[in-house]
Order: sequence, then structure tokens, then C-alpha cells
Amino acid sequence: MGFQPRMHSVREGISVIGSLKYRVWNGVVADLWQAECQAGAKGEYVSEHPRLFVVLDKVGGNFETRLNASEPGVSSRGRAHSISFMPAGVPVWGHTQQRMRIRHLDLHFDAAEVSERLGEALSPDLLTQPRIMFSNERIQTLARLIAGECAEPHGRHDLYGDGLVLAVLIDLLGVRGSAPRRRTPLASWQLKAATDYITQHAAGTIRLQDLAELVGLSQSHFSHAFKASTGLPPHQWQLKARIERGQRLLAAGDRSLTEVAVEAGFSDQAHFTRVFRRMVGETPAAWRRGTVQGSALLG
Repeated sequence: MGFQPRMHSVREGISVIGSLKYRVWNGVVADLWQAECQAGAKGEYVSEHPRLFVVLDKVGGNFETRLNASEPGVSSRGRAHSISFMPAGVPVWGHTQQRMRIRHLDLHFDAAEVSERLGEALSPDLLTQPRIMFSNERIQTLARLIAGECAEPHGRHDLYGDGLVLAVLIDLLGVRGSAPRRRTPLASWQLKAATDYITQHAAGTIRLQDLAELVGLSQSHFSHAFKASTGLPPHQWQLKARIERGQRLLAAGDRSLTEVAVEAGFSDQAHFTRVFRRMVGETPAAWRRGTVQGSALLG
């Protein structure tokens, strides 16, 4: 997978129940945990990326969350549910007085990637300010839906969970809609350099950073300017280039669909077929039959 969060933890008296259930979306990893805590259990946690901790269910005693190991924290007593946000690199301590069982969702996210996807910078103040034991009905409801996706062996389409986690982060970080701005397109030489590069390397991995550096722009500026020039974001243009390469290979008629899929840059034939049908309107096999029949009539 792409984004891989790294978190250091030290736990005493805390036992994980069952196996970790998780899902990965663009720039976000969702972990669903269930744990049993003995009386006096404690843990220390610090993550290299921002993390949202949402209590879904709690049975038994209460727990306390601290930002300083030697100072009193905030207790879960009287809180049916609670949410805590920990910035990257900020340690947090948890402590229980009585035995309890807890089920919670952790959302780890790459702030830079989320910012890029939303098309605007995230508030540095909100990204660096810890928030302990707060309530938010919208986030709580969305977190339960995300947890349901994590628990399902075969979840819904990735766009479903992707939309849920983005909605949580938009609410958490106070991202507001802004009036659309007219984006300046790329210069003709920049567009040619970028599209030629994508065509030549379509079957491989193309980093946004490489494309931006090729034409001397920041990643955000390049992404918006490229879409203003072509009507498509760079990754969609790459998919288009892969499909066009696939069509050329299909028209040649000397390769199987599996071979065509791999040579065009897709993970497997099923992935190639899904994208091809969405962009062309029919399956690769049907398109090739139509192309061959058309060539025979012309001949």
C-alpha cells in the first residue's frame, strides 16, 4: 500500500481481542481495534502522523487520557462516547482504574496528501493542537460507518469509504468550500513535456512530484494547471494513456487480454476490463471484436 503510518506504543495490562481489522484509502489508514484493559492498565502512544481516536463502545470502568504523564488527564466518566485528536509526534498516555473493554477506531492520515486531494492547505493551528475527549455527533456517526467497512471482509467500492474518511477530516479540520478560482493552464511547452512523459511512462508509476519538477512548478500548482489545460487530473490522463496503449495492443491481435492488461500497466485483466468499460463504453474483448470485424469489412 502507499501511505503507511508508524506509531510507537508501550502497553501494560491491555490485551487486543481478535485480529486487527483495517482499510486503506488515499492517504488514510483506518484501524478497528477491540481490547480488554485490566484494572490499572496503562499505555503510551506516539505517532509520526496525525491520528484521530474514536471510542465506539465501552463496557465496564472508565479510562483517563493525559497529554503529560505526570499530570491529571481527562476522564471518560459520564461520556457515552469520546473522540481525541493527536497531532503528529505528540505523545499521549492512557490509564484505567477499573477493568474495562473498549472498541475504537483509529484514523491515521497523511496531512500533505489529504491537503493535495482537497485542493487547499489544512489549518496548521488545527493540525498541531491536541484535542482530548471531545464530542461530535457527525464524526461519531461517520466513524461507525467506517468501522463497519473495516469489519466487512468484502467492503463496498473504495469511493464509499474514501468519501467517509474525507468527510470526517473535513469536519475535524474545519475545511470550508471556497469560491472556484479560474486556474491558469500550463504553457504549451509544459503541457507537451508533461503529456509526452505520461505517454512514455504510462505503464509504470508516475509521481506527481516528478511531473511538477519536469516543468518547474509546485505539485499543487502543476496539478491545477494540468487539469485547466486538459480537463483531467494527471492520474486520469495516465489512465487514458494506458487505455490508448491497450487499444493499440488489442488492435494488433497477437496478445491475450491478460498480456495486454499487464503491458498497458494494469494490475490484472479484471482491473483493465473495469477501467476500459468505464472509459470506452464496452469491454476490451467486445472492442477488439468490433475492430477486427471493421478491418475485415474494409479489406
